Amino acid sequence: MAQGSKKAVLYAICVNAIITLLKTVAALATHSAAMMNEAVHSLMDTLNQIFLLIGLKRGGLPADEEYAFGHGQKKYLWNLWSAIGLFSIGCGLGLAHAWHSWHRLGHTTPPESISILGLEIAPVWISAAVLVIAFLLEGYVLMVASKEFFSRMRAAGRRNPFAYLMQADDPTLLAVLMEDSIAVTGVILAATGIGMTYSTGNPKWDIGFSVLIALMLGFTAIFLGKINMRYLTSVRDPGAERAFHDIVKSHREIERYHDLRSVIVDDTHTVVVAEIELREEVLMRNMRERIEAHEQELLDRVPEHRRTEAVVEYAETRATVQATLEATEQVIDELEAELKKRCPRVFHLTIEIDGIAAPSKLDDPGQLNTSA
Repeated sequence: MAQGSKKAVLYAICVNAIITLLKTVAALATHSAAMMNEAVHSLMDTLNQIFLLIGLKRGGLPADEEYAFGHGQKKYLWNLWSAIGLFSIGCGLGLAHAWHSWHRLGHTTPPESISILGLEIAPVWISAAVLVIAFLLEGYVLMVASKEFFSRMRAAGRRNPFAYLMQADDPTLLAVLMEDSIAVTGVILAATGIGMTYSTGNPKWDIGFSVLIALMLGFTAIFLGKINMRYLTSVRDPGAERAFHDIVKSHREIERYHDLRSVIVDDTHTVVVAEIELREEVLMRNMRERIEAHEQELLDRVPEHRRTEAVVEYAETRATVQATLEATEQVIDELEAELKKRCPRVFHLTIEIDGIAAPSKLDDPGQLNTSA
């Protein structure tokens, strides 16, 4: 489980639960459509982040008999349900409330003042106080998520935050960052709508900005759904494939590779599969010494009087097979070690030996180190 993502989610759950309560009370007291949609917005954020936390916990389970590569993709599934379900519902509720508020214009009169502890306070100041508190709390959570986001961006060697936003490999962190950014924007929109209504006396401003808040929820659903769908459709890992290509080019034992594929299981696990052809002249280097050493080791186990022609022939064949396997295993082990060093997220590499390159190909420099 990504501890930075979990921390950001826990902060967001606590803060949004408090903000949801404050906005709901203020919306009921002031009859503000924008404030009510902000309450719906914060409620959807809270439920969504609970889904994200469940996804982090379920996705962090190790591999077992049913899930060979772990439960990592459950994280994307919970995120997808959350994005498509909760934010779509929030958008629909927000638009429906704005529609009813529009039709109630002229039929309901907002209170001119609200009595709190014996004090008569104008509704606009209640809304202002709640929005200031929400802005400070949402801004703090956004700061926590942004700090983690930029830390990962720098670790990945990226400089453009907008480009990294579309390519980052942790959709949970992106979801929290996206939600908090929109939450701060929503507070600003609500404050603008309520302020315009207060200064002009026209409640249409309040309703209009409540529609914008609802539409933001719909945009969030589409954006987060798109990000999580990407990781649920066997997306490739271009970085791991480029690293494999560079490593193969630096290995003289390998003539070429074919059918290179990769699958991102989750943000910390990638599977890479490829076929390789070995170079005959490099593979055969020191092969005679290896075969003789293995052959002698096998014959040393047999008493001198039992070393028949059949035994000697078996030892030669066995030694040849063992030396060849050792040479190919050494190449594969080196490939795996270098790939995992360059890309720690690669936790499984499958290499199939496609054979030894034909001598005729070795004479053609243009055929060296090409990929299918």
